[in-house]
Amino acid sequence: MIYKLTVALLLVLVGALCHAAETNTIPLELTDSLSGEPVADAVVILEDGPSEPPVEAEIVQKNRNFYPHTLIIPKHSRVDFPNQDNTQHHVYSFSPAKAFNIELYAGRPTEPVVFNKTGVVEIGCNIHDQMQAFILITDSAPSGRTDEQGRLTVEIPPSVDDDSGKIELLVWHPRLTDNTRMARFTIEQPSSGSLELSVELSPEPASDDRLDGLQERFREL
Repeated sequence: MIYKLTVALLLVLVGALCHAAETNTIPLELTDSLSGEPVADAVVILEDGPSEPPVEAEIVQKNRNFYPHTLIIPKHSRVDFPNQDNTQHHVYSFSPAKAFNIELYAGRPTEPVVFNKTGVVEIGCNIHDQMQAFILITDSAPSGRTDEQGRLTVEIPPSVDDDSGKIELLVWHPRLTDNTRMARFTIEQPSSGSLELSVELSPEPASDDRLDGLQERFREL
């Protein structure tokens, strides 16, 4: 009898622990506050969510473009900038999260760039105005990117749920009116239904060869 009671108690405790360790999920819908249209391919990050170790990554220069256009890395990661074009490039950034300058070069730079501070790093080429890329340095692993309908399911692990019902989300898209930083939302977890958020996007650029603000700042030096 005692044995049966002990087993039953253990099962109850295990069930309680499993319930406490369950990961909550929130369906999210993101729209443009000006047009009301869904925002696709936006990066969503849960503040204080699970972290990842630093990585070795690359942003390749090919056909006078950066690939990938957006790179998401954990803090303290190292990024190389190999040039696969038959012309030289001059890669630089003035962003507070990481300012750097790799002057005219072909092939592969001598050393990768280390990103030790969280934030958004905007990258350009002083020779080719249309070249632009972004690096997002994070403390938490991204929850993912929104689909064509602006939807994403965000997982909320028990370590983030402090019983207040509130969480903080970071959202970034290259066409945010201020894409040099991530939009921050402090929200209450909905008891049912999806979480609806909106951000303000700039219009689609009229041309790929426009002289953007990053290039103008470089030429003012």
